[in-house]
Amino acid sequence: MHAQELLARRFETHRDHLHAVAYRMLGSAGEAEDAVQEAWLRLDRSDTSEVENLAGWLTTVVSRICLDMLRSRTARREDPIDRIAELGDAAYDRDPESEAVLVDSVGRALLVVLDTLGPDERVAFVLHDMFAVPFDQIAPIVGRTSVATKKLASRARARAHGDASASTAELAQQRHVVDAFLAAARSGDLDALLAVLAPDVVRTADPAALPSGMAPVARGAQAVARETVILRRRSQVATLALVDGAVGIIVAPRGKLLLALAVTVTVRDDRIAGYEVIADPARLRHLEIAVLPELP
Repeated sequence: MHAQELLARRFETHRDHLHAVAYRMLGSAGEAEDAVQEAWLRLDRSDTSEVENLAGWLTTVVSRICLDMLRSRTARREDPIDRIAELGDAAYDRDPESEAVLVDSVGRALLVVLDTLGPDERVAFVLHDMFAVPFDQIAPIVGRTSVATKKLASRARARAHGDASASTAELAQQRHVVDAFLAAARSGDLDALLAVLAPDVVRTADPAALPSGMAPVARGAQAVARETVILRRRSQVATLALVDGAVGIIVAPRGKLLLALAVTVTVRDDRIAGYEVIADPARLRHLEIAVLPELP
């Protein structure tokens, strides 16, 4: 067998792993594929006769490629919120199948959090927390000491988990109610929505979140439920998350934050008293979005 063909076959055995690493770093299946292809080109041009651990070598190469791409994105001030907002209504369409599988494997909320991290933090967090790469191997990639690299990952981890403002019991209660609301929204079940909304529920929204002609404020369970059914396709790319310390909902097609719902749950009757739909990019940037912790 020709040496290049043998090398290509060895590379293919690592392609899925490399794509998984790149996707988590870049948040885009297309960009991840570009990074993996560049890794192959570098492998093809390199003398790897003394490389004992090809998987490790390739992981390092694709990580450096991704880091360069993330730094370039930051230098251009390219904001995921602005990029996805440009799609308008098309942003609510179902993710392409391949992208949806990747989003589900990582989690929409975590992908949103990853987009808030700096390039070095993101690389350190992804490699260590998701792929168990030791800090002394990550350090040369980000150009830091092992101690400094550990601090990068620690800061990223703290951002991912957030700081809940409620107790575990309160969060569990909020989650039960908000999850029921999201499930009813996805199925378009008007009766289920009415069951979880308080009779005097109030929905407010940034104008950018609403179709033309829809009022920025809706009052009463019937009005809010009917509107939710009309806008149900948004719920197909939504998930629960911590929004400023409480259980809320984020709408994140392809893992890119487009809308956030700050939800108020009444303690006495386990219903939603109100929620605000936040769509303005400037407001979204100032929200603290975190992955919802495991709750009883």
